[in-house]
Amino acid sequence: MKYSEEFKAETISAYYDRTTNASVFLAGVDIPRSTFYGWLRKYNAGQEKKRKPKYTKGEYNNLQTRIANLESKIEILKSINCTVHAPVRERLVEIERLQGQYSVHLLCDALDVSRESFYNHIKRNKRDNAWFVKRREDLRIKVQEVYEESERRFGSEKITAILRSRGETVSPKMVSRLMQDLGISSVRNSSKQTYDNEQRGFFNRVHQNFDPDTPNKIWVSDVTAFKYNDRFYYICAVMDLYSRKIIGYEISKRNSTQLVKTTIRHAAESRTFSDDLIFHSDRGANFTAAATREYLCSLGILQSFSRPGNPHDNAVMESFFGTLKREELYRIQYRSEREFKAAVGAYITFYNSKRPHRKLKNRTPDAWEAEYRCNTKESKDS
Repeated sequence: MKYSEEFKAETISAYYDRTTNASVFLAGVDIPRSTFYGWLRKYNAGQEKKRKPKYTKGEYNNLQTRIANLESKIEILKSINCTVHAPVRERLVEIERLQGQYSVHLLCDALDVSRESFYNHIKRNKRDNAWFVKRREDLRIKVQEVYEESERRFGSEKITAILRSRGETVSPKMVSRLMQDLGISSVRNSSKQTYDNEQRGFFNRVHQNFDPDTPNKIWVSDVTAFKYNDRFYYICAVMDLYSRKIIGYEISKRNSTQLVKTTIRHAAESRTFSDDLIFHSDRGANFTAAATREYLCSLGILQSFSRPGNPHDNAVMESFFGTLKREELYRIQYRSEREFKAAVGAYITFYNSKRPHRKLKNRTPDAWEAEYRCNTKESKDS
């Protein structure tokens, strides 16, 4: 006997709704047991196919991980200062900025940059890495100390040997580079140059006397380099030693005599000074240049120079540039040249007006000068 599909469905539905056991139910519908169970197997197989697939624990965990990664990528894309279609250089800067908050793999995946490109970027820019800079500054001090201990006799190889004996891991090549940065060399190489410089009138008139009793008595100056966007920028500044106030600065893409002259002009235009003012610097070519010396002479300013290869003679200026880099330049990833230059100006304003100095009894340079003017006025009035 042939049964319709409708009858089969109704019978199976009644079977599952029954209140009696299976034998009593099948006897009541008068259907052979084997026939009915054949229908039931086909029905259950069809229902099994309709059910949602079951996931293993591993598959479930993988899905959870994918969801978490996608959520992190959304956070990354919301926090970056560019788009995924921006130049690779901009994306690399953003990855470096967020490194530590997210995995490098996730950052590179979100910004569509290969990890190899990112690690090459880090390697190329390691000189701007805060740890590397601190390590280099520590070595500079130690190289200078050994050099001074030898009474300026030793070259890079002997200084390297002494540093290694003191537990430092350093190569002659690194020491040689640091000595070039410091402007020092073995007495064998520099003795004739020192004699020539003294013959040319490059005298030290300050002798590390960094505490004048009035403003506009001693100005100090120097030039430092900062690498931004694969290019070096040179910052020249002039400081009044009395108050440690920066009274003029200039930024240029060239470390030139013009950079120094422009900075001196800014300082001179902002101050009133007498004929006994001393302008002190190291013996860099842009300070010893005839154009710079003639310009200072025309202003009635007496020039002074550090001893050859002795950065301690201009330590206050060196300290300012170190502070500028640690507190501002090494902390920020600038998005443009304009932003970088504006940041330097803003920091110098902060340095002069808001940053207390231990040497000034925890007063700011502006406050220290204001107090001097006030005391001077009171003494005149009395």
